[in-house]
Amino acid sequence: MDQETLGSIVLLAFVTLLSVVQNAFFAYKLEHESKHCNGKGFQRQGSSSFDRVYTANQNCGHTYPTFLAVLWCAGLLCSQAPAAFAGLMYLFVRQKYFVGYLGERTQSTPGYLFGKRIILFLFLMSVAGILNYYLIFFFGSDFEIHIKTITSAISPLLLIP
Repeated sequence: MDQETLGSIVLLAFVTLLSVVQNAFFAYKLEHESKHCNGKGFQRQGSSSFDRVYTANQNCGHTYPTFLAVLWCAGLLCSQAPAAFAGLMYLFVRQKYFVGYLGERTQSTPGYLFGKRIILFLFLMSVAGILNYYLIFFFGSDFEIHIKTITSAISPLLLIP
């Protein structure tokens, strides 16, 4: 793989690998809670603390494919740096959601809502990249610089709760 191609995906690959480590952490917490509550291997029935860990893990796992799809689409079709930044923010928010869910379930709500906003941002970046491709294809107009400028300017706004 040449350096130019590698340079255009290295941040996305980093965020993806970081998300794998986070998934391993979630699995570890689930296994630990299962052994702590049941004294045996993994079993579905357990205490309410096990049920919270299990549900938090399942909820994070259900949104994971969507996150990966919009992360890579946004990074490849639009702009890598803002997509990677949004991906890092999503991982932080997902961690906050998971830990919040282990306490009171209402503590996880801000992480959930913030995560939805980040997924929407990545989705809109992907759509903008696709639209730009078709504008180039049909009309010869390239708005890539404008789209990258806008997404780079908007991505820090994701930090606002």
